[in-house]
Amino acid sequence: MPLNIPDRLPAVKILEEENIFVMDESRASHQDIRPLRIIILNLMPLKITTETDLLRLLSNSPLQIEIDFLKIKGHRPKNTPSSHMEAFYKNFDALNGNKYDGMIITGAPVEQLPFEEVTYWDEMKQILDWAEHNVTSTLFICWAAQAGLYHYYGVPKYPLDKKMFGVFKHRHVDDKLPIFRGFDDVFSIPHSRHTEIRAEDIKKVDELQVVAYSEEAGVTIVKAKNGRQLFITGHAEYSRHTLDGEYHRDKAKNLPIEIPKNYYPNNNPDEKPIMSWQSTANLFFSNWLNYYVYQETPYNLEEIQ
Repeated sequence: MPLNIPDRLPAVKILEEENIFVMDESRASHQDIRPLRIIILNLMPLKITTETDLLRLLSNSPLQIEIDFLKIKGHRPKNTPSSHMEAFYKNFDALNGNKYDGMIITGAPVEQLPFEEVTYWDEMKQILDWAEHNVTSTLFICWAAQAGLYHYYGVPKYPLDKKMFGVFKHRHVDDKLPIFRGFDDVFSIPHSRHTEIRAEDIKKVDELQVVAYSEEAGVTIVKAKNGRQLFITGHAEYSRHTLDGEYHRDKAKNLPIEIPKNYYPNNNPDEKPIMSWQSTANLFFSNWLNYYVYQETPYNLEEIQ
């Protein structure tokens, strides 16, 4: 089934070229189907790239999905045209009267700041509190995972000596969990972050469980035991060239950056990156939509508690 996404969104053309079936709002309005309603709070600098990455993965499902994009009020992205934000994103004030089957909150380039020093932290807390009562299941990615764990459960983050950067091997703790349906015993996920959360802090919180980890990258997926929140510290949604773009961007800015691990053939940045996490990403998002959203959400969204 198709994605129902806003007319004229740049991702439409890219996804159609990849033979992914998308349906704009005009056509979807003529179908008598109750689609899943997903809201995306996109905090990443390259909004259009992240939109495309997420929509590509959300499309890998037999479910029809309707997407809303949420922005932080008053925050002007430097790398996305204001016309794009005005056309496709809405402020929280315009959407907080809605209820949603699922929510995705992305990473953000603010992880080295204390949470309270992030300029939009007050609004972020407001959105997190709202999501707890108006969304069936929320998926938190990278910085958002750290922010959610801190806000809801008081779990701290810690600075790393150097950036966790590359593609790392992971294991799950229980292959019977629905989120890991179809996963291999060992699977790859990219990471790109300067901070971490620690298993010993998660273990202190009865409502939380570490469900996937990496010997090198540490805690990777945390699940709230009621299944309504999933926190992933990596970037399963990244496309093939995202880490490559980050590497060359940081290098051009003379920032301390190493070649991303387990990414380029022969560790050579001039070669085409190896895509080793695509099947993992598709399974992860499909399982989230099916087992944690579709099978848990009420038909009448007003019944979400």
